[in-house]
Amino acid sequence: MEIVVCIKQVPEITEVKIDPETRTLVRAGVPSIVNPFDEIAVEEAVRIKERVGATVTVVTMGPPQARDALLKCLAMGADKAVLVTDRAFAGADTWATAYTLSQVLKKIPYDIVLCGKQAIDGDTAQVGPELAELLGIPHITYVRKVELHQDLKGVTVRRETDEGYDVVECKLPALLTAIKGLNEPRLPSLMNILAANRKEIKTVTLADLDGNPEQYGLAGSLTQVVDVFTPEPRGKGIKIDGSSPEEAAKQVVQFLLEKNVL
Repeated sequence: MEIVVCIKQVPEITEVKIDPETRTLVRAGVPSIVNPFDEIAVEEAVRIKERVGATVTVVTMGPPQARDALLKCLAMGADKAVLVTDRAFAGADTWATAYTLSQVLKKIPYDIVLCGKQAIDGDTAQVGPELAELLGIPHITYVRKVELHQDLKGVTVRRETDEGYDVVECKLPALLTAIKGLNEPRLPSLMNILAANRKEIKTVTLADLDGNPEQYGLAGSLTQVVDVFTPEPRGKGIKIDGSSPEEAAKQVVQFLLEKNVL
């Protein structure tokens, strides 16, 4: 079985800053991590590998420093890693990113493609489904449990919804997006961290890919970010201290009347 996991290196959210001039995220000097939902996807791929046998390939598109994210995934148990990096890919929106990844995956064998449900720096949850559409394979989002069929030709998953969950069966190949609760990602051992540094990370550039050159990067992006800003901090709230629920309710009503809400 061949499993491909698409990951993204993202800024640590506690350190996110916005450049007031360019209105873009400041990445220089900001610590980066593997997107947490993608880390869950890697863990699930490794668990499948341990259960039934598989080759796990991790793919990321980003600057050269995204190599560090791939190293962590290799230390978690992935077998191969691919870094998709080229200045021509800069400025890609979700569509151009999915298009680029689809061209990469057309050159890699896969039975299952795993992605995190979304990246914590963009929160769009679009790349996974877009990638599946471009590859022409079915996709199931918000996956909380994965069960492979005995013949390894299909999968049954629990897909989380607002009301509970759906049980969905699907033939392979397919793309699944992982959510929190699917598993608990492992901490790589020192031995596995050292072994990861000895594994090859293949670099892919625009010259290695097919497709329409005008659909990569900023040129191929169907959307553009017009502005990014830091929300104004919220003011302090008020605390209602009533001797009873009835008294507290009266205070709330009085407050709303004073604010001309009622």
